[in-house]
Amino acid sequence: MKKHVYYLSLIVLLFCGFTSKAQKITVAVAANVQYVVEELIPIFKMETGIDVDIVVGSSGKLTAQIAEGAPFDVFVSADMKYPNELYHKGLATVPAKEYAQGKLVLWTNTHGIQPTSDLKILLQGSIVKVAVANPKTAPYGEAAEQAMKYYKVYNQVKDKLVYGESIGQTQQFINTKAAEIGFIAKSQVLTDEMMGKGFWIEIDKKSYAPLMQGAVILKHGKATNAYAAKHFFEFLYTKEARTIFKKYGYIVSEKND
Repeated sequence: MKKHVYYLSLIVLLFCGFTSKAQKITVAVAANVQYVVEELIPIFKMETGIDVDIVVGSSGKLTAQIAEGAPFDVFVSADMKYPNELYHKGLATVPAKEYAQGKLVLWTNTHGIQPTSDLKILLQGSIVKVAVANPKTAPYGEAAEQAMKYYKVYNQVKDKLVYGESIGQTQQFINTKAAEIGFIAKSQVLTDEMMGKGFWIEIDKKSYAPLMQGAVILKHGKATNAYAAKHFFEFLYTKEARTIFKKYGYIVSEKND
């Protein structure tokens, strides 16, 4: 009997020792989804005991950092392209899995300007600068460029464009009035901090390619924090997470839970 108790105790200790090594992970997070992840973290910590640090940036910049060896465990991207690129390079464990679809808005924090759905407001002389995330590294910037071309205003507006490194910096340009108006994610205008601030209008989804956003467990996460990385990745697809994604204006699938 004592022998059985000894082995059981040993198994418990080994299990605890294994999980204790994986009690903190670092997650690379696309700027548009920062607020969602920040709201998810305390819920995840309460359920699992695992701490989560985040590094926020444009999906393209984060992908470049991961390719250069940044020790991130999970990547929550603003698209499917960048995480799948990492998978094909052997830097992610599985192909990207969509967790939500984002929405693009035109937002201003300048009094007297009212965004319009056809984007003709951008042609007005009172609009000197239009903020956009860099389309080369930020999926929401690419979507904004597509929308401007769809509504046939891009050629007239392109000299007004000022580019943020990420959708987060783009928001700062508009918020501080460094640009009179610009394109950001709907999730950003629905935060407590931004609610009721300025004026915004949602851009018709037909004017840009769907902003399908995916996540992956990275090679580093599997090698060093497999237990915690897997749990956080799976948590993104739970009913609890879906509720918060919806709160911030995302479209989510009901098939993930």
